[in-house]
Amino acid sequence: MERAFQVDLRGVVDLLSHHLYTSPQVYLRELLQNAADAITARRQAEPDAPAVVTIDPPEATGDGTLRVRDSGIGLTEREVHELLATIGRSSKRDELGLARHEFLGQFGIGLLSCFLVADEVHVLTRSARGGPTVEWTGLSDGRYRVAPAARERPEPGTTVTLRPRPGTEQWLSGAMAGDLAVRYADALPVEISIAGRRVNSGTLPWRLGHPSPAARAAALREYAERVFGFAPFDVIDLAVPEAGLTGLAFVLPMAANPAARSGHRVYLRRMLLSDSVDTLLPEWAFFLRCVVDTAELRPTAGREALYEDDLLADTREALGAQVRDWLVRLAATAPDRLQRFLSVHHLGVKALALHDAEMLRVVDRWWPMETAAGPMTLAEFRRRHPVVRYTATADEFRELAAVAAAQNLGLVNGGYAYDIEIMRRLPLLDPAISVRRLEPAELTTCFEPPDPDLETRLRPFLRLAADTLHALGCAVVPRSFDPPTLPALYMLSREAAQAQEMRSARSAANDLWAGVLGAVDSTAATDRPQLILNLRNPVVRRVAEAPDPSLAALGVQALYGQALLSGHHPLRPQDSALLNHSFLGLLDWAMAAGGTR
Repeated sequence: MERAFQVDLRGVVDLLSHHLYTSPQVYLRELLQNAADAITARRQAEPDAPAVVTIDPPEATGDGTLRVRDSGIGLTEREVHELLATIGRSSKRDELGLARHEFLGQFGIGLLSCFLVADEVHVLTRSARGGPTVEWTGLSDGRYRVAPAARERPEPGTTVTLRPRPGTEQWLSGAMAGDLAVRYADALPVEISIAGRRVNSGTLPWRLGHPSPAARAAALREYAERVFGFAPFDVIDLAVPEAGLTGLAFVLPMAANPAARSGHRVYLRRMLLSDSVDTLLPEWAFFLRCVVDTAELRPTAGREALYEDDLLADTREALGAQVRDWLVRLAATAPDRLQRFLSVHHLGVKALALHDAEMLRVVDRWWPMETAAGPMTLAEFRRRHPVVRYTATADEFRELAAVAAAQNLGLVNGGYAYDIEIMRRLPLLDPAISVRRLEPAELTTCFEPPDPDLETRLRPFLRLAADTLHALGCAVVPRSFDPPTLPALYMLSREAAQAQEMRSARSAANDLWAGVLGAVDSTAATDRPQLILNLRNPVVRRVAEAPDPSLAALGVQALYGQALLSGHHPLRPQDSALLNHSFLGLLDWAMAAGGTR
């Protein structure tokens, strides 16, 4: 007697094949999962019951079908109706004792995945609780039939037979079935065999016994090379009892892209969930690849990712804490190895230091920052300088580093990722630590103004220089400072930068907003960038002493342009025009001096 499924099976199969599962290969995972659950259920009543799953590919059956046989608990006729022909009714699984957390399957749709590769699924099952062997046949058009089997199965258990749909034969071949069995079920604590040969190890790498710690380390390195393709820098044991999680974290020996989420191998009660779970660890731990087994974390419906809930969030935090503890131990016991690690993975550690005081201490003590006096740790820098001053960008640092070093002013390059945030967190380690961004005024206070006689002699030149740069909104200030090889500095205070941005915005705005911005800008009208001319530089002195005012003006324009370029400041159209004009003008003077004018 044929009966109809309670759902449109064609629609369900389409949903599975196009939206829930990423590949038809999951059919074998679901069959092995059902078999493992059945064996677990039988062993709860019969601890010594066999735990064997046999896969007979088409090459063995000889009729083009694939069979999966297990020694599990089997099903009665009532259970066949409840479990194989009703989709999504978890209450029935509860009544039958097949929905507890010891079992892998939770969604009651595993058998339907077989319709991804077959139009007909045949199940022959005999219950260990008693009763005759039952035969169930499901068709992809939504019909099924249940009948007593023509012959009794000799032992309790279940056999599932699949006849491939045309075009899907490759998924059921012996080679593919063997590869899929090893991929998904290698760690299952049951024997899985194909053609009389066991194909799974039945264990996880961190649970194997070894004669010594060195032998274990060598075995785990070999495992990482086989699975991930690299020999790890180190191996970290992981355990989160609340999630029933154990496993390993392998530290990458090479730099990783922080923007790329790491894919981790996750087993769910020793059945592979996925090789590419990217939500297991905190984002900063991009330098790790993990292999873990969990009993309590929930999979998504497609069983290819972890369900995002509070338990997963707590597990992620606990795993991050264990990685952090490993780093602290490394700093305390093997500082040379820590240095090697930081040289490759400093970005991850610095990201962690933004919210972890222990990691902040590690970075403060061990990670060399770029300073005006060369690379040094922040702890060493503070021993030399009472105030941690930093630049906001690498360009600003390159412009000011030599000047700051010549004035014995400590300066740190804050242009690298996380460095400014880390420096600002230093007072958490010691409230007496002073950290602030370098203001140009701090630097210029170290410069020497010209003596009265020199200032008097320079007065005509300074007027000419001020007139030359007036239209550009830049003041000219003469000073003497080291190094003498630097002719000029373009100094822009934060107030001057804000005023400059405001004026640029006002020039691009309509009349209404220009008026509003003009009212705001009026409070900063006196804030202007400064061109600091170094009177110790011979080129500046020659420009100041030039007998021809037009040549002196060209020299001022060239010094202005050179200061902008050396400081990597953005060039406005008027700046580019002035730079071009000074270059051509000085070239003309040079040609004239050579007698070609």
